[in-house]
This record gives sequence, structure tokens and C-alpha cells, in this order.
Amino acid sequence: MERGIYYFKRPGFKNTKQVLELARERAQEMGIRRVIIASASGKSAVQAVEAFKGARIKLVAVTYHAGFSNPDEVELEEANRKVLERHRVPILMASHALSGVERSVSKKFGGCGPVEAMAAALRGLFGEGLKTCVEVSVMAADAGLVPTSEEVIAIGGTGGLGVDTACVILPANMNRFFDLQVREIICIPRVH
Repeated sequence: MERGIYYFKRPGFKNTKQVLELARERAQEMGIRRVIIASASGKSAVQAVEAFKGARIKLVAVTYHAGFSNPDEVELEEANRKVLERHRVPILMASHALSGVERSVSKKFGGCGPVEAMAAALRGLFGEGLKTCVEVSVMAADAGLVPTSEEVIAIGGTGGLGVDTACVILPANMNRFFDLQVREIICIPRVH
């Protein structure tokens, strides 16, 4: 089997439209039925609704947990939430699989625990977008929104500003994290 990887010069929102096009194309080639998209404000998820219109694909939007930046603040914009709900896109707002409570411990006491070290390794080796793809795949599997027995396409980005990475992933639940497989990289920034 031979497949190409599309490389962006830089990370960021300017890649969103092309990421969604490439993800749709690969999903259709492979018969993948589920796409998970990380979207803090919901803007990228709303763009994905449009990009996947007419395709037989179930979209799942994953956003930051309440209080991610400021206590009790929800970063998912209300207008975007309404669009996603109107299109019956499940919205998962949950603690991040690769930080969770451990981030609170490291902020208060310093240091880095094993889960944050795994996140840092993924981020450092492959970029924020790929780390996010892995993370949202685990989160969606844990919420029962995608099965762990079938491949999905996961889409993530860098710094909460659009998406720039898409991967074919076999998800795993958090307690079986090391069963997760990144099977293909569809697109990714060269520089992160």
C-alpha cells in the first residue's frame, strides 16, 4: 500500500480548510465512518460540518473542559454549539486525557508526572496537532462516542487556532492507552 502525507510549512488555522478536505478524501478512500475533531471555540468543528456535508461520516467534536483557561469559563462559543447541535454532532467537553488532574499537581508543586511526560514527548516529537489527535481519540473512546474496534480519523491543531494535523487512528480507552495505534498520518506541519 502506498499513501502520501501532506506537509504544511507551518502550523495554524490557515491549514484548516485543506486539512478537512484531505481528511474527507482519506475517509472516503478507506471507508472510515467516524471523524473526531478537536475544536476549542467550536469554529473548526462547524467548518467540519460543512466540509463533510453529504458524506456518510459521523463527526464528533471535542472541546476544552470548563475552566481550562479561567475558572468555570467555557471556551466553546454558544453560536457554534447551536450549529453543532442542529447538525446532531456530539460535543464532548471533558478533561484532557494527557493532563487531567496531573496538570494541577505539577502547577502547584512543580515537576512533571508520567502522563504529562507522555504528552510532552508526543508534542516534542510530532507536534501539538498529533498529540491532540491521540488525546481526543482516547477521550472520545472513553465517552463511548467511537468504538475502539474500528479506525477513525482524528483532527487536531496547534495552540487552539484551527487545525493542521489529521491521522488515521485505532482508538483505545484511557486504561488501555498503549493499545492505541496511529496507523497513518494524513497531513501534519513540518515545523512545530
